[in-house]
Amino acid sequence: MSSESRELNSDRRSFMKRTAIVGAGTIAAAAGVNAIAPLVLPEETVFDVNQGHWAGALPSPNPALEANIDVDVAVIGGGFTGLSSAYYLRRNFPNKRVVLLEARSCGNGASGRNGAMMLTMTADRFMTWSGEPELDKRIYDLTVANISTLKTVSQSVGVDCEIEQNGALQVCNTPEIAAAGKKYIEKARDAGFPFEYWTEDQTTDALGTHAYSAGLFDPNSGQLHPGKLVSAWKAFAQSAGVEIYEGTPVVHVEEGRVHLLTASNGQEVRANSLVIATNAYSSKLGYLRRAVAPVFDYVGITPPLDENLLAQIGWKSRIPFNDSRTEVYYLGVTRDNRIHIGGGPVDYRFNDGLRDRSDSVRRYSQIQRELARIFPKLDGVKFEKKWSGSVDMSLDSSPAVGVMGRFMNIFYAIGFSGHGVNLSSVFGRIIADLVAGRGEVWSWLPFVNRLPPYIPNEPFRWLGIQLALDYYRRTDPATP
Repeated sequence: MSSESRELNSDRRSFMKRTAIVGAGTIAAAAGVNAIAPLVLPEETVFDVNQGHWAGALPSPNPALEANIDVDVAVIGGGFTGLSSAYYLRRNFPNKRVVLLEARSCGNGASGRNGAMMLTMTADRFMTWSGEPELDKRIYDLTVANISTLKTVSQSVGVDCEIEQNGALQVCNTPEIAAAGKKYIEKARDAGFPFEYWTEDQTTDALGTHAYSAGLFDPNSGQLHPGKLVSAWKAFAQSAGVEIYEGTPVVHVEEGRVHLLTASNGQEVRANSLVIATNAYSSKLGYLRRAVAPVFDYVGITPPLDENLLAQIGWKSRIPFNDSRTEVYYLGVTRDNRIHIGGGPVDYRFNDGLRDRSDSVRRYSQIQRELARIFPKLDGVKFEKKWSGSVDMSLDSSPAVGVMGRFMNIFYAIGFSGHGVNLSSVFGRIIADLVAGRGEVWSWLPFVNRLPPYIPNEPFRWLGIQLALDYYRRTDPATP
């Protein structure tokens, strides 16, 4: 990858990628501590309640599981990945029993706490020259087509998910990044991508801010209401015959040709196949700890803005955008004229902790200041709601979907790294095909049956992540 393309990171695709965490892993392996850390430092399982803006549109929870059951496929996790996997499984196997188990309520995790951007491609390849233009174009077309699927899901169950496919913009924080972005767009257009390079004046005219030097525009991305999309996927899955039990955390899995799942209330589920759709929570079940690390992301949203103030801001295009830092900021505007902003500095809790802490106040202050920097007219406008949540980040910011286990009957999808609103249901479809033995149709996709690069255990995991975050905070484009 060229130095120019490395400057085009639209999100955390370079997160933990340098030698800090890799070096920590080497030390860990040599010390022998790495192997025993999970035994002496068991992770705490926490399922905090989603308090975000999108949560108001989440569906009412189903009753908890109250009896022991035998099923063909058990799906753990009621977010976009789990709900879409369950739907496609029933579509592939209309006569098989597919059950979804959710610890709290559907959409309580990252699916109901994100920044509402509906992006194409994958985080590691979006607006970045990978050197594989034909493959990238095929991935792009797949994810563009899936947005049409999201519209179909929304229409089929009568849930208006507020899908707006008016494009999305990656803005360039410095003239140097803008120059590199222009070269990238020229190559991308030659490869068949419909991307556009917007000058500083074009970007300012579209967004109403003078904060950026240029923009890279994807006309097929967009935004939606995440809570309503969860509601649509849940209704869609249930209409296909999926059984959904909420308030049913799985606390233990005994692997075998037939898995035995034990819920916190003591109920048991016997399943021929198991789908791990828990993303940032996966390590709590003892899975995929080496593949991803959960990091805390923060979002705030304003009250509805009156038309006069919105006109003064000048965000007349109303398209969502994100900047070009590693610890990216991303913004959108809702149908009822609320502006939301998320991202910026993230936090990692020791031992994959998922419990928020009081230092989140500092993070919300940072995104409040960034909002005022971008739109000075909003200086003094306080957030109506603020929320945080964990997202699963991989070492190379590449996602992964596949099958694992001694009997090759455990299926997973992880590492969406900011592109999960759209990509998660693509992977749900892939999981269903893998369960059906049709994995060959996805052999062209480099994310199938892989695991991201190894992340060491504690205490080296925490040390490596802190060193990597410190590196990026010193090298990211400075705020003017």
